[in-house]
Amino acid sequence: MAWHRLPHGAAAATLLLAAAIGLAGCGKKKEAAAPPPPEAGYVAVKTQSVPLVVELPGRTSAYEMSEVRPQVSGVIQARLFTEGAIVHKGQTLYRIDPSLYRAAVSQAQANLRSAEANREAAAARAARYKPLAAIQAVAQQDYTDAVATARQAAAAVAQNAAALETARINLRFTNVPAPISGRIGRSLFTTGALVTSGQADALTTIQRLDPIFVDIQQSSADLIALRRSLAQGGTIPSSATVRLKLEDGSPYASTGRVQFAEQMVDPSTGAVTLRARFPNPEGLLLPGMYVRATFSQATTTQGILVPQAGVTRDARGRASVMLIGPDNKPVSRNIVTTQTVGPNWLVTSGLKPGDRVIVEGLSKIKPGKPLRPVPAGSKPSPAPRNAQSDKSDSASSGG
Repeated sequence: MAWHRLPHGAAAATLLLAAAIGLAGCGKKKEAAAPPPPEAGYVAVKTQSVPLVVELPGRTSAYEMSEVRPQVSGVIQARLFTEGAIVHKGQTLYRIDPSLYRAAVSQAQANLRSAEANREAAAARAARYKPLAAIQAVAQQDYTDAVATARQAAAAVAQNAAALETARINLRFTNVPAPISGRIGRSLFTTGALVTSGQADALTTIQRLDPIFVDIQQSSADLIALRRSLAQGGTIPSSATVRLKLEDGSPYASTGRVQFAEQMVDPSTGAVTLRARFPNPEGLLLPGMYVRATFSQATTTQGILVPQAGVTRDARGRASVMLIGPDNKPVSRNIVTTQTVGPNWLVTSGLKPGDRVIVEGLSKIKPGKPLRPVPAGSKPSPAPRNAQSDKSDSASSGG
């Protein structure tokens, strides 16, 4: 452009406009400052008492179970219970034909009366011989034989009394009672069936289901590790309260208690059986059901919990966390975890109380680059105003 051809005022205005544009460009360069360090939410870890909760498989079993068998032989005359109902101890379940056993009782009673009569006669003879033997009116041997006969007669009475009691017991056994209280199963023998004393097949089965047992399987290796940790200190036994998950994954309403642990290892499974007892008033748990038992066998007094969001693992499965190090720069630290406790990992090695573990904003931080630590869960800071918005605000206020 040929400025010498423009009027004097226009040339001056053009120079001022060029200078203003140059100053605006310099200001924009100054406004492009470095971005602030990213925020990182952290938790300061500490030692605390942590229950060591395990979840193990188990199966339910009846608290009591009895197979009902006849104790005398005969034909079943009647079945006196409803299959699947609750029966009570001593309740008559079956009636076996008692005819032969009544006759046996009558015969035993007659034998006892005969023996009692012989005892009275023998005792009277011995009593008469006693004074006569004293004056030698009868031979001493005759008196001795009379006394022996009296004693034999008394023994016969006792024998026949025992036989009568046996006959009465057999007669009573013709009414087959319930050995325990509980829910009775189906009858395996019907009316008119011949049963025998000591037969292998049970007439029916009774199970007591309230309370009910749950047999829990724990590996012997885990049990040894638990006992070693208890012996070394830093770990104390926990309460034996147990919770159940049913086969469909739903929780069982009532809690149970561990009763005992067997002092032997099953050679086929390498597991030890722990037995827990649960109330079962509604009969929801049935023998043979598969369940999952959750309970705490011990509590560590020096446990450190780290949120799972702050723990990462490499291709080999090794765990690590990012800590806030000196000058607010992230530092990686390898750790050892043993199990999850709710939303946290239980850390047994690699951390100490007071370490600040980053659990929020991990994707924004870079190793060796400064960050701004804030407690986890804090509200994010407002974003800084950029240069363009400042320029717009200035233009608006100036206009």
